[in-house]
Amino acid sequence: MATVGKISIIPLIVACALFMETLDSTIIATALPTIARSLDEDPLKLNLAITCYLLSISIFIPLSGWMADRFGARTVFRAAIGVFMIGSIACGFSNTLWEFVIARMLQGAGGAMMSPVGRFVMLRSIPKSDLMRAMIIVTTPAMLGPVFGPPLGGFIVTYFSWRWIFFINVPMALIGMILVTMFVPNMREKEIRPLDLPGFLLTGIGLCGLVFGFEIAGRGGLSVATITTMITVGAACLCAYVWHAKRTAFPVIDLNLLKIPTFRIGVTGGTLTRMGIGALPFLLPLMLQLGFGYSPIVSGLLTFASAAGALVMRFTATWIIKKYGYRKTLVFNALATSLLLAVNAIWRPSTPVMIIFGVLLIGGFFRSLQFSAVNTLGYSDVPADQMSRATPFASMAQQLAMSLGVGTGALILHGTLLWRGGTELGPNDFTVAFLGVGLISLCAVPIFMALSPTAGQSMLQERPVPKQLTDAVPVGGDQENRQG
Repeated sequence: MATVGKISIIPLIVACALFMETLDSTIIATALPTIARSLDEDPLKLNLAITCYLLSISIFIPLSGWMADRFGARTVFRAAIGVFMIGSIACGFSNTLWEFVIARMLQGAGGAMMSPVGRFVMLRSIPKSDLMRAMIIVTTPAMLGPVFGPPLGGFIVTYFSWRWIFFINVPMALIGMILVTMFVPNMREKEIRPLDLPGFLLTGIGLCGLVFGFEIAGRGGLSVATITTMITVGAACLCAYVWHAKRTAFPVIDLNLLKIPTFRIGVTGGTLTRMGIGALPFLLPLMLQLGFGYSPIVSGLLTFASAAGALVMRFTATWIIKKYGYRKTLVFNALATSLLLAVNAIWRPSTPVMIIFGVLLIGGFFRSLQFSAVNTLGYSDVPADQMSRATPFASMAQQLAMSLGVGTGALILHGTLLWRGGTELGPNDFTVAFLGVGLISLCAVPIFMALSPTAGQSMLQERPVPKQLTDAVPVGGDQENRQG
């Protein structure tokens, strides 16, 4: 009974960590204009804080699987929450843009370990036939972060100091660390793979060069030659990593996982979808506040609609995917989410608030369904002994896509300003940006169409617990914590 109790509470513990992370991400999006004024910076430059946070996550995620195997899942999970908390405190005390950016990168380092290690624990604890329901348990509380984040962020920056949007992470982090200590088993693989340090350096430099070069191109400030060099070096390092991974027994990112069709399609199609949708939390508050002149709290309440729609979806996701299958669900939703993303391009200050609210509500429903389907599809055919490699790979792709989405939105906005010779954003400047990111999301449709009609069946059928799930070894020989 003790084992069953621990397995049932693990998704809730992982959800606590995701709730803290998503709450922080959505609060800062609403508060960016206010933070920019406080730091005496251009609001468009504050996208650097979002990009660096996501980039930091992308860089350190590859280490999460190895660290969980080496030090144990509980130890790494608990430490990750602690690092995230320290980064939050540093953000609250920042007085310059670069102090803020560095603190956000520290937060990202904690988040890089927190999310994939938490998912790894859950994936190794729960049979695939029950994984869909477990994902709903995990993501439902986590969706409360985006629901409460925008209005809470607007309320805090309107009536208090923006610094409190980071200080509120402290009590949640302390509670999370206590729960992890009490209930999460310190499991790891039997055989610990050696750390691929050259691969880690290649992916780190490659991601930094590519994402930073892309992001700086979106806000200006450096010469074209410098930006081109950064992007070229980044792309070259990532290409070198592909060559390196084929000749390394234990690469930090196992590209052989892409040979699994469902994992490959989940990663590639999900990346394009997230690139489009990832720009929304950055573009929408800027458009509502700088373009339409709304106050932060009104902007937050409107942004709340998208998260509320996503929360409603959680009660129907399993039924929809089981009824129509992964292929039909993902293809239809890719079309719907792209259209609803592009619709934001037609909004103007005269557009009725309720229409904006309604479209954002519906859009949140379809986008969340898309993510639920992509997240579970990707793990449907991954063997249990490869989960510690699959979760960092998928998480890195997700965070990189979100980072590139923010950079794309900023790049299009910057290009629009240059085209018309302006210096301040207006309502019409967001039209091309939303159309552009909507088109990127649409590119995922042909990828999802390549899925087999029976793809992901292991997630949709009731099956006994696979024998491989008993392979997770708790550190210290605690037999009560053996999973499966």
